[in-house]
Amino acid sequence: MSERSRVKANGHAAHPPPALARPRGGLIAALDIGSTKVCCFVARVEAAPRVLGIGHQVARGVRSGTIVDLEAAGHSIRNAVHAAEEMAGEQIERVVVNLSGGFAGSRIVKAEIDLGHREISDSDMRQVLERGYRMRGADDRQVIHSIPVGFSIDESRGIRDPRGMAGERLGINMHIVTAAVAAVRNHTAAIGRAHLETEALVVSPYAAGLACLVADEMDLGVTVIDMGGGTTTIGVFFAGNLVFADSLPVGGSHVTNDIARGLSTPLAHAERLKALFGSAIAATLDDRETIAVPQIGEEDDGHVSHVPKSLLVSIIAPRIEETFEMVRNRLEASGFDKIAGRRVVLTGGACQLHGVRELAGLILDKQVRIGRPARIKGLAESTHGPAFSAAAGLLLFAMSEKAESPHATRLPAGGLLGRVGQWLRENL
Repeated sequence: MSERSRVKANGHAAHPPPALARPRGGLIAALDIGSTKVCCFVARVEAAPRVLGIGHQVARGVRSGTIVDLEAAGHSIRNAVHAAEEMAGEQIERVVVNLSGGFAGSRIVKAEIDLGHREISDSDMRQVLERGYRMRGADDRQVIHSIPVGFSIDESRGIRDPRGMAGERLGINMHIVTAAVAAVRNHTAAIGRAHLETEALVVSPYAAGLACLVADEMDLGVTVIDMGGGTTTIGVFFAGNLVFADSLPVGGSHVTNDIARGLSTPLAHAERLKALFGSAIAATLDDRETIAVPQIGEEDDGHVSHVPKSLLVSIIAPRIEETFEMVRNRLEASGFDKIAGRRVVLTGGACQLHGVRELAGLILDKQVRIGRPARIKGLAESTHGPAFSAAAGLLLFAMSEKAESPHATRLPAGGLLGRVGQWLRENL
């Protein structure tokens, strides 16, 4: 792998985002940095991305979605990228990267301009959008996304396309997602250790939603819950746009740790027990079924304990319940729970545990389905599951014609701002 230039974290978004530089040969690359795995997709741009190479490695130096060891994280990134390059027969220089930890700022802000009761022109549109993109976070926060979610004229809201209409004030609501400056810098620094440029940063629930949601869900209202190894991230989509995002520092690895402690078994065996016998809901026969549990420090002696499956379930279920209760509380506190409707899409590797979907439906009181990557060509069966939704969504994001680096913004083709999004692509 040849030497590549690095990228430094820049300041806040100040202008409508410029177009992403299209890679030579139409190549795009996605890098999903998780707490338990690092995954890289290399794809060629066609009508839909066609995956040419995939690489994934155990994540080192990452905890709850944030970088805690630059050298270890950089090594994991290098290995994952190298494997994807080898499979694709191509070399990449830039990556679109997810951010699953270190962000908690999600707010709707309004920018306005005076009109003087005249008709709204293209110049007015540019001016109000420019003002919206200038919205900043606190000094210790960095803007990751600035997403237009609706126009208003005077007291009238929900305007789809204000051009040609008259009024005294033209307003635009922007969804501003911010992250801790230190977390962003550490993220880009770890990627720089792999001699790669960070082309754009995308919060994980946004990427996951792009990959596994259908248009009607995005338009009518839906909550995406991306359940990773060290984090659970939340995204609410409405009228075709991401309107809320949040992150919880709890994931599948916490369940594994609970099992290891509760059954006095090594972490590797705890992960295996979770995958083979784990469940988030109890069954009537769990007391009758026993499982063999190797004990810490006694693996070489072949010593195992036999415990009822019900004991394993009793360890797993409280952690999953707690996670969905935290999700419910965050949604209610945000004020977007009603907008999100009754639809929830679970994705991410941790959602594959038996009973998670059913438990989510009970606690959230919503209709729940499991989301998998869609609209991506060339994915093998092993990489077409929920664990790879974020990586697939990053590819779809990379195809968008408008994004800024590393503070990315995407205007979906459909939904509330569909026609305005087309206008932006043509005029900005």
